[in-house]
Amino acid sequence: MAFKNPAAMAEALEMTRSGRLADATAIIRATVSGAFAGVSPDPVEQGAGPTCLEPLRALSSHTRSERADVPADAEPGADEHGFLQKSYTSAKKTLHYRLYVPSKVGVGAPLVVMLHGCTQSAEDFARGTGMNALADQHGFIVAYPSQTHAANAQKCWNWFKPSDQQRDRGEPAMIAGLTRQVIAEQHCDEGRVYVAGLSAGGAAAAIMANAYPDIYAAVGVHSGLPCEAARDLPSALMAMRQGGRAGSSAPHPGRFVPVITFHGDRDNTVSEINSRDIVAAASALAGPLTTRSESGQIPRGRRYTREISLNARGQAVIEQWTIHGGGHAWSGGSATGSYTDSLGPDASSEMLRFFFEHRMTG
Repeated sequence: MAFKNPAAMAEALEMTRSGRLADATAIIRATVSGAFAGVSPDPVEQGAGPTCLEPLRALSSHTRSERADVPADAEPGADEHGFLQKSYTSAKKTLHYRLYVPSKVGVGAPLVVMLHGCTQSAEDFARGTGMNALADQHGFIVAYPSQTHAANAQKCWNWFKPSDQQRDRGEPAMIAGLTRQVIAEQHCDEGRVYVAGLSAGGAAAAIMANAYPDIYAAVGVHSGLPCEAARDLPSALMAMRQGGRAGSSAPHPGRFVPVITFHGDRDNTVSEINSRDIVAAASALAGPLTTRSESGQIPRGRRYTREISLNARGQAVIEQWTIHGGGHAWSGGSATGSYTDSLGPDASSEMLRFFFEHRMTG
């Protein structure tokens, strides 16, 4: 990995040691070439593999955890970004999260749970996806669980660990408990609860849909991997490069979870094969389907292909979006957040449109 300005990186390290994290981050983002999506001007070049994290591993050894990892226990109200700082505790473990509740939201609002990618924070993910602005527009609540450096050195959800792939265990149990807590406290519509994520968060979202189809009415996976695509770190790296077929765990009896995927076909971090694997696994569970394909292009942006699978009632239960020329980045996202590609179709709006077409009944 190349650095355009070693002196600048040394300056960033010194700033980090002195606690000036925001200034250090700005220098790193301007200096590192192609390491993270959202940093390079061309999102296609942002999909470098896990080795791109090595310089920041050395840097992070001199830092304390970001304040966003561990919010204050007190919950006095919304912060300057409109977030409520919340936490869920079970079995002596605590998962912190940010909650966004629009000022005009009413009882029975939908809930969307958003799982960030590696190195990201809840605030960063919210900025990049623009989900809070959409919540204001459409009247739903958004929860952003926050992974910590203590749980994973790069703040990735541990989607590749068997202990974090199963119902009532590990991270899935905590995310499900958090979801139930928000539903109860905010009086959300239990039939309209959804989960989505990016990269490692997308893989975690796939796990949540598989493990808790009784909670989530639909799932969105962006640049992610299928449930149980790996069993350890070596197989995770293999799945990221070559695809990871879904594991053998059966879903909750009696319910298929509709899924929408987004993936760039020039993603060099998580191969686009994984999106096809997610769709193949879903198709095997959904029953007889009819699939049609359509293509388009964003004005002055990227081309895309959208494959829509309909059930016997004519309802779209699987959508697969392939972003031609897209890298490892949230399609249609804002440059104010990391891992975003403003040239692609609006993944946030399309996910919401798909989500709101599905609700749990019975």
